[in-house]
Amino acid sequence: MTGRIPLLNWLSAALLLAVLASMAPADDRPNILLVIADDWSWLHAGAYGDSAVATPTLDRLAADGLVFEHAYVASPSCTPSRASVVTGKWFWRLGAGANLYGPLGAEHPVYPDLLEDNGYHVGFTRKGWAPGQLGERTRNPAGDRYVSMDEFLAARPTERPFAFWFGTHDPHRGYELGSGVRSGIDTSRIQVPAAFPDVPAVRSDIADYYYEIQRIDRELTELLQRLEQEGELHRTLVVITSDNGMPFPRAKSMLYDLGTRVPLIMHWPGRIPPGRRVTDLVSLIDLAPTFLEVAGLEAPPVMDGRSLMLTMTSVGSRLIDSSRTAVFFGKERHVPSQASPDGGGYPMRAIRTHEHLYIRNFRPDRWPAGTPEDESAFLSGAWYSDVDASPTKHHMIAHRHDSAADEARYDRAFARRSGEELYDLAADPSQLNNRALDPAYASVKRALWNQLLEQLHATGDPRVLGTGEFFDHQPYTGGLVRRPER
Repeated sequence: MTGRIPLLNWLSAALLLAVLASMAPADDRPNILLVIADDWSWLHAGAYGDSAVATPTLDRLAADGLVFEHAYVASPSCTPSRASVVTGKWFWRLGAGANLYGPLGAEHPVYPDLLEDNGYHVGFTRKGWAPGQLGERTRNPAGDRYVSMDEFLAARPTERPFAFWFGTHDPHRGYELGSGVRSGIDTSRIQVPAAFPDVPAVRSDIADYYYEIQRIDRELTELLQRLEQEGELHRTLVVITSDNGMPFPRAKSMLYDLGTRVPLIMHWPGRIPPGRRVTDLVSLIDLAPTFLEVAGLEAPPVMDGRSLMLTMTSVGSRLIDSSRTAVFFGKERHVPSQASPDGGGYPMRAIRTHEHLYIRNFRPDRWPAGTPEDESAFLSGAWYSDVDASPTKHHMIAHRHDSAADEARYDRAFARRSGEELYDLAADPSQLNNRALDPAYASVKRALWNQLLEQLHATGDPRVLGTGEFFDHQPYTGGLVRRPER
C-alpha cells in the first residue's frame, strides 16, 4: 500500500489533530468596541463638566478609564470624518472621499479589513462609514452590517476576538420639538455657547439635542450589559467618540471647537489606568493605528495617524506624549451650496495648538455656511445649507437685525470671512474674535501658517499643490436639485 495511508491511521491522526486543536490556547487578544455618535460636541457630557445632560454610564466609564480633553476630527463632516477614522488618513488624501457623499476608494486600506484578515470577527450596526458610494468595495468599510450587537455576537466564531462598530444616529437632527423639556431636562442649567443667542428657543433646541445624547448613554448601558453577560467586558477596549460636533450654527461643518472637538473616552480594564484625564492633542485618525496595535499588528505605512497606546497606558494625567502639541483638520465640500456651476464647497485647513487656532480659508469669496437664500439661484433648498435646519439657525437669521450682538452672532455664523483667521484661546476660548489682522499676532500667525503648510505639503494636499479644484468638480449624490428655470 505504498503511497497510501491506512484508513484507521488516518482517522487516528485526524482525531489527534482535533484533540490538539481543542487544547490550543484561545485567541486572547482584546475585543474592540467603538461607539461613534453622529454630531456630538465634546462639551456635552457629565464627564466633560456639563451637569444639565445626564450621562451616568459614560461618566462611570470615564471615571474608571481615560478622558481625552483634546480630541479632534479630521473634518467636521460625516463622510470624510468617518473615512479618516477607518483609514487612519488625513481626509485630503482620500480623493473624492474628502467631500460629503463622496466615495471611499478600494485602494485605501481600512482597519476592519486588516483586523479581519488577522483573525478578528468584524462588523457594524446602524451608521457605519456613511453617507457615500461604495464603488469597487463589496461592503461598508466598517465591516459586515448587522441588525444589532446580539446578531453580531451570535455570528462570531467561537473564541475569536471581535471589533464592533456601533454607529448611533444620535444626536443628529431632526429632533422632536420640545422632546428635551418634556423629558425633564432643566433648560435653566444649560450653558448656552457664546456663539448662540441665549433665548428660550435656543435653550429648548439644545435640550432636544441633549435628549438624544441621553439616549446614547442608555444604549451604551445596554451594550456594556450585553458584554458582561457574554463574559467579555473585562477583555474589551471600549471607545466612545463622535464624527463631528453639534448640528448648530458655527459648529458642525465649521473648524471652530464646536465643530471639530469631540468626546473621546476609553475604558480597558487592566491596561488603561483608571481616573485619568489627558490634554494630548489627538486626532481621530489615530484610532485606526491604535486598534491595530491593540490587536498586535503594525499599521501600514500609508496611515497618517499614530497609535495612542503610549497615552492610553501610561500612568499619570495631563500631557503624556510631548510630541502631541498640535493637531490638523479641514473641510472641502459639505453640500454644494454655492451659487456657481461647479457646486464647489468652502475649502479650509487649520492647525490647533493649546494656545491658538489658525484657519486658512482658500476661497473667501464663497459663503462659508452656504449661499444665502436670495442668492441660491443654482440649487433648490441650498440656502445656508452647510448649517442644519433648526430653531437656533432660524432664530439667528430672523433676528439678526435686533441688536448689534445679534448682528455679530449672525455674521460669525453665516457671513463671508477673511482668508485667514487666528484665535487666542486663553483670551478667547469661544473663538469669536479674529486676530489675524492684529499686528501683535503677526509672528504667531506666520509660524502657525508655516507649520500648517509644511504638514499639507508633506502629505500631498491638493489645495496647496495647485490641484484643489479637483474637490469642487466631484459629483454630489446627496439629493439637492437644481432650481427650475424661471
